[in-house]
Amino acid sequence: MNKTWNWSLTVALAGFLFGFDTVVISGANAPIKELWETSAWFHGVFIMSMALWGTVLGSLAGGIPTKLIGRKNTLIWVGILYLISAVGSGLAQDPYSFSFFRFIGGIGVGASTVAAPAYISEISSAHSRGRLVALYQFNIVFGILIAFISNYLLSGIGGANDWRFMLGIEAIPAALYCLLIFGVPKSPRWLIVEKNDEASALATLKLIHENELDALKELQSIKDHNTVESRSSNLFSGAFKKPLTLAFLLAFFNQLSGINFILYYAPVILEKAGFASSDSLLSSISIGGTNLIFTFVGVYLIDRVGRKNLMYFGSIGYIISLSMVAYGFKTDASATFNLTFILVFIASHAIGQGAVIWVFISEIFPNSVRASGQAWGTGTHWVFAALITMLGEVVIDTFPSWTIFAFFSFFMVLQLLFTHFMMPETKGVSLEKLQETLTTKV
Repeated sequence: MNKTWNWSLTVALAGFLFGFDTVVISGANAPIKELWETSAWFHGVFIMSMALWGTVLGSLAGGIPTKLIGRKNTLIWVGILYLISAVGSGLAQDPYSFSFFRFIGGIGVGASTVAAPAYISEISSAHSRGRLVALYQFNIVFGILIAFISNYLLSGIGGANDWRFMLGIEAIPAALYCLLIFGVPKSPRWLIVEKNDEASALATLKLIHENELDALKELQSIKDHNTVESRSSNLFSGAFKKPLTLAFLLAFFNQLSGINFILYYAPVILEKAGFASSDSLLSSISIGGTNLIFTFVGVYLIDRVGRKNLMYFGSIGYIISLSMVAYGFKTDASATFNLTFILVFIASHAIGQGAVIWVFISEIFPNSVRASGQAWGTGTHWVFAALITMLGEVVIDTFPSWTIFAFFSFFMVLQLLFTHFMMPETKGVSLEKLQETLTTKV
């Protein structure tokens, strides 16, 4: 178990770089817009959302290397992409080269959302899979918090160029991650399904299990299910209609909660809520801190109360908090009132969708199509994340703030219905058993 924990934590550090990379732009938002005098449309499409379009490409295409060269090798390349992006973005001399290097980092983020959860789910037991895969989400929010703190501490350090330090400092953890990832073994399920390498798979399973008998038993189970599912290994053959639908809807609702909109535009939203510009950056740290604290709660509960109960809790919290923020903006309530319910929203996300999404998508697809299924779910997530972030600047300038939060609140009512009527519970069920339950025989 200690080895599994260490490997999972190492792989989950890709989530730290994901969180840091995607949110660090919030502190550089205003100075870059002022420096290059970009329009709202250009700023939204190129500066703010270019990394997300890279993420779309990385997530949609990430299933290919994750399947062909393996989960581990894909994650090594993810670390390299993060490193190139951090250095390039910090040194960029114009908005076009800046956008290119942000796009490169986005590819790394997208590919990591495919490879990292898939890897962790494949080395975990049914009873520890939830919290081990959720380490990825924990590291995402930890990276978000560190990005907010880093932006605050580096603000003013380089005058007009402080944003370069904010973006470039990511090179340090990216380089460290590149070194650490070499120490994890290859996924035993990938070795069997894609390479037919039983000897190497068994060697890894022996490291995971305390006795050889358990390792041999799991090896045989993987082989048996691989034989059955290989007859319909095309993701869109019709056999996987149910997991495809579940992954799409879960990812869709994740972004229609407004989580990325709030994280990316936190300083702007807080200024509209009544905070001064300098206070908005500091208050952004409270968002990151709340996210981290309640992610601890989500990680602790996910294997105890289950994925579905966390989604119930999160959905109700979303509806209440988003409705109250909409009310606060509509009635010109105090900045403290609005910030309080924004923090309730963040807490609801951390316990619900934040803790569940990467776990649930990584466990509902069979071994033979897990990489492509993961790409489907994460691709859906990032397409909507990119659209919402791209349009964010324009939406903020065009619509009253209260209508934006009311819009997100409405979709969370639909998410609650999805959770109740469609979402199965996957807590404590083996990957192979889930395959039997969710796969339709064609």
